[in-house]
Amino acid sequence: MLSLIIFLPLAVAAVLAVVPVPDRVARWSWIGATVADLALVVWLCAAYESPAGSGLAFEQQVRWIPTVDSSYHVGVDGLSLPLLALTAVVFAACAVYGLREQHRPRALVALFLALQTTCLGLFAAQDLILFFVFFDLSIVGMYAAIAGWGTGRNAGRSALQFFLYTFLGSLALLLGFIGLFLAADPHTFDIPTLVAAAPLADAPVAGGFVLAALLVGLAIKTPTVPFHTWLPPAHTDASAIGSAVLAAVLLKMGTYGFVRIAMPVLPDAWQAAAWVVIAVGILSALYGALVALAQTDVKRMIAYTSINHMGYVVLAVGAAGLAGSGTAARELAVTGAVTQMVSHGLTTGALFLLAGVLHDRTGSYAMRDFGGLARTGPVFAGLFGVAAFASLGIPAFSGFVAEFQVFAGSVGATAWAAIALPGILITAALFLRAVQLMLAGAPGGRSIGFTDVRAVEVVPVVTLLALSLAIGVAPWPLLDLIAPAAEAVVGLVSR
Repeated sequence: MLSLIIFLPLAVAAVLAVVPVPDRVARWSWIGATVADLALVVWLCAAYESPAGSGLAFEQQVRWIPTVDSSYHVGVDGLSLPLLALTAVVFAACAVYGLREQHRPRALVALFLALQTTCLGLFAAQDLILFFVFFDLSIVGMYAAIAGWGTGRNAGRSALQFFLYTFLGSLALLLGFIGLFLAADPHTFDIPTLVAAAPLADAPVAGGFVLAALLVGLAIKTPTVPFHTWLPPAHTDASAIGSAVLAAVLLKMGTYGFVRIAMPVLPDAWQAAAWVVIAVGILSALYGALVALAQTDVKRMIAYTSINHMGYVVLAVGAAGLAGSGTAARELAVTGAVTQMVSHGLTTGALFLLAGVLHDRTGSYAMRDFGGLARTGPVFAGLFGVAAFASLGIPAFSGFVAEFQVFAGSVGATAWAAIALPGILITAALFLRAVQLMLAGAPGGRSIGFTDVRAVEVVPVVTLLALSLAIGVAPWPLLDLIAPAAEAVVGLVSR
């Protein structure tokens, strides 16, 4: 079943790539494939039972590259299943939003379906080479999405910058994977085997170098300061659905790599580097919020808030490496980190889709070009306001649940984590500023004659925000899913 979920979108993409179907058929095929995949993921979640220890559910392993002990090995647990579900939801939302796409829709559909397979495959991968293959292919897919369907004047340049920067990160990641392979005895790329062996536990210097390579590769993808410079131009010049997928799903590949690979495979090195990771998380959270506050372009503002939100995740996983602190607090921090990944995907995905509506109607992202949108586009204004408040972590939405756990766990592990708390206040200020500039007051500028959101734009945004609300009101199903896996990861880091 898990392999069907991973490769169903790719199979539909292959058909659409070779069969010249009408554009309307291609668009509805996209919706059909993503909704079917989402239904399978929902079934997977319903049938899931937390495996004992650090085990996996729905596991499948097939011989692949035996000379280096690399196999097609997939499986899920409480760390990966929420991100698998997030991926299915976001791509289904983008498929509905994509009904409005007029520029080469058949090629776009095939590309995004193939990209969906790379994302699903990465979150299910239990082999380092398999993880790397999906990691690299996601870079290729997003490069094509920005270069081919970007809305900015510098889309080609931004796509190239994105590709080169993140591909450099993938090379660092590959170097780290090779280091783990060589250190293992016998040599293997199998993640559960490496977790059980902890191959560099007795070699702190070598373990530090391998972890450094992994951290650079994953930090670029996340992105954290100072590896974030590719993100704002990529978002600015990408299409609405390109930005939504990039922020909601692809950024999580970096943070997921921390909890899936770096922490459990290199526990001693992670403990040694915990304060560096914490410092990077605090810096990213504060820097992202402050720079977002200075933006006049709403899309760039949303992009910088992603650096802020991912900074909270990095802070939490860094705090989980402080082995001398309380175990319960560290487990709470990891649970909050994974919850934050899901929450950020839902709220920021909705915000980028709404930003796409602005550009579609007016050709502008400049906040001062608008004003009074609450009168000329009341539905848009309502959705944007809800998305903004959800993103800043207001109670009743998923962001509050996630950030409360992140800070409760991180501060419980070290009081220094409280330095990142002003990031929440700054985020509130920047979203309130955007709401006032764009929505409040008398209509003016490009708000005059603004056409309110259509059904194909409302449905995906409302779906994402409704899920954020559901998690905020009743978070226990998600937390019960994540908590056992978080406990297992902290146990591995503490060994």
